[in-house]
Amino acid sequence: MSFYKTASLSVALSMTAGVAFAETEITWWHAMGGALGDTVNQIAADFNASQDDYKITPVFKGTYEETLTSGIAAFRAGEQPHVLQVFDAGAATVIGAKGATIPVQDLLADNGVAFDINDYIAGVRYFYADTEGKMIGMPFNSSTPIIYYNVDALEKAGVSAPKTWEEFQSTTAPALKAAGYTALAQSHLPWIFTENFMSRHNLPFATNDNGYTGTDTKILVNNDAIKAHFTAVTEWQKEGYFEWFGTGWGDNQSKFEEGEVAMWLGSSGSFGGLLKKDLPFEFSATYLPYWEGVTKEPTQTFIGGASLFAMAGKSAEENKATAEFFRFLTSSDTQYYWHKATGYVPVTEAAYEKAAADGHYTRFPAAEVGVKQLQLPAGENTKGYRMGFYVQIRDVMNREYGRILTGETDVDTAFANIEVEANKLLARFAKTQK
Repeated sequence: MSFYKTASLSVALSMTAGVAFAETEITWWHAMGGALGDTVNQIAADFNASQDDYKITPVFKGTYEETLTSGIAAFRAGEQPHVLQVFDAGAATVIGAKGATIPVQDLLADNGVAFDINDYIAGVRYFYADTEGKMIGMPFNSSTPIIYYNVDALEKAGVSAPKTWEEFQSTTAPALKAAGYTALAQSHLPWIFTENFMSRHNLPFATNDNGYTGTDTKILVNNDAIKAHFTAVTEWQKEGYFEWFGTGWGDNQSKFEEGEVAMWLGSSGSFGGLLKKDLPFEFSATYLPYWEGVTKEPTQTFIGGASLFAMAGKSAEENKATAEFFRFLTSSDTQYYWHKATGYVPVTEAAYEKAAADGHYTRFPAAEVGVKQLQLPAGENTKGYRMGFYVQIRDVMNREYGRILTGETDVDTAFANIEVEANKLLARFAKTQK
């Protein structure tokens, strides 16, 4: 064989080998900044190092809202990423966009990845599912609201963390005030004092099974139970038991960290961050309180945070890569790493059991509170909600709740405004689905 033929054959073989062993590259748009972003990058790096066939590149796109907006714009332009992180309030928008996503359950099944929805912890199974119970989005950074408390402050006041709101206002709050503390603050009124108020008390949040079974949905937030709750909150504020430091998450969390506020309603996903801050007091956590006058059988809460959606319009090889990444992401090792590093709940039973077996909850009991709260008894209104344009509905709630807490309006007027404006937004969304 001549030199030229030998050289040509070598080049051809080299090119063939290059094609055979080329990595399939996929992108992941997310909204995890700071330390959370570092953890996301590490998960991506670990996946890439675990095999030679696929490579995922995470891209930070800003806030939840900015990431959702970017994802929608990219889909319309045919330039969508392979994986898009979408927060709870935006799920209906993405799920309702025809042809935008591949249901994660189908993606996994089509690519030979075993899937059983019962492998996921109870509180996360159906939030991102369709009316038939098929999982559409892969739960990722899942959390639920819990009550963090300053152990030193409660010991000084001679009280324990309240199980009910009746206990809070009759015993816990007065004692903490007498001990020199503001008893309570919270971050995110729509999520904690609205969405999870409804779930904790097993109250319907919207028609059509909380929006899962139809788009001609109406919100049911203008009810006596939640209005009584907000009336109580305004009374706590006047008594000095409760303070609202603004709509910013950190505005309220920082007052707890500084020791001014004895108890803070925040996310179970905040545990990791609080632990790293080395607070000047011991802290712990317990379940979100409930009104015994509303229910004697409190139920589980909704999850918050976000899920990962597999975007449509990609090649079979790219879809396979996404499915393999989801396999890696939901493995017990990865989920336990994510849980330890961030405080977000492990989304699978296997990862939860791994954390328990490793003694994580013996070392940090507060880390288990969110998981256990999501495993409390369920009710017909606790799997989640599915309302379009819900990001804008939350904006209406924040505006009206701010007006209540600054004395600009009364509770009845505020909830009447929320009901009217929310239902207009829901009607607009319904038209986009026809």
